[in-house]
Amino acid sequence: MSASARYHVRHATACAYASDVVHSQQLLHLVPRPAPHQQCLEHEISVSPGTYRRRDEVDAFGNPITRIEIEQPHRELEVVSAMVVDIYARAAFRPTESVPWEQVAEQLRFKGHAPSRENLEACRFRHESPYVRVKQIFSDYAQDCFPPGRPLAACAYDLMTKLHRELKYSPGATTVATPVTEVLEIRRGVCQDFAHLMISCLRSRGLAARYMSGYVKSSMSGAASHAWVALYTPPFGWLELDPTNDTLAGTEHIGIAWGRDFGDVSPLRGSILGGGTHQLSVSVDVTRLNP
Repeated sequence: MSASARYHVRHATACAYASDVVHSQQLLHLVPRPAPHQQCLEHEISVSPGTYRRRDEVDAFGNPITRIEIEQPHRELEVVSAMVVDIYARAAFRPTESVPWEQVAEQLRFKGHAPSRENLEACRFRHESPYVRVKQIFSDYAQDCFPPGRPLAACAYDLMTKLHRELKYSPGATTVATPVTEVLEIRRGVCQDFAHLMISCLRSRGLAARYMSGYVKSSMSGAASHAWVALYTPPFGWLELDPTNDTLAGTEHIGIAWGRDFGDVSPLRGSILGGGTHQLSVSVDVTRLNP
């Protein structure tokens, strides 16, 4: 894997409506989140219709967000995000040097008082969320990856590989509304299903895991919007794992935002008045700019 890579990303979302939309409010997660291994050199969001209000903010998880409001009647909405981003290799470490998984779960367990400062942020990602369940079936599914006393990173590597081996990447087999319990049953889905299932397994074992949203450029997946997982792994911090491709996140992964699950970091969501039926199209192009 190379030490760094530079990419141009173009993410276009278009929506055509059967009748006039007289008012539209949209929330965008399309600006790359700053990180030690990532630097955004250029970024632009363009919106059509061209007359709208815009407000740039930061959400509850620290992600950059953009709010747009359109008050003129329109039958088409197009949002295009274009960026140039440098991605650097993450620091290497030995999985066997991570803390045993039971010790991490114990650190994050509620004890009737505030957690330590280093565990406080992680505790936000330990519980159920709208797309992630904490249930015994997920703990049981991951049981063979978590023998007693094993270092957490080694357990996580095995769970990532297990999901990659036992789930089939199958676009169209699921939708965003498919429950994660059904994903476990049918053993197929897309990257967000792989991520939600891995997070459910980890949280069901008392661990803290984030949903990572962004893009990937690889020989396996081509170029696409993508989702992967970040696991709180003392003493190294957050370890990013990609169960869809059975690999650690590296210079092929471009991060945009993180949250509890997909619902926190959807690229574009909002509300409209009017519009009737609509047709949505999304295209993503990721081009590597340097050899």
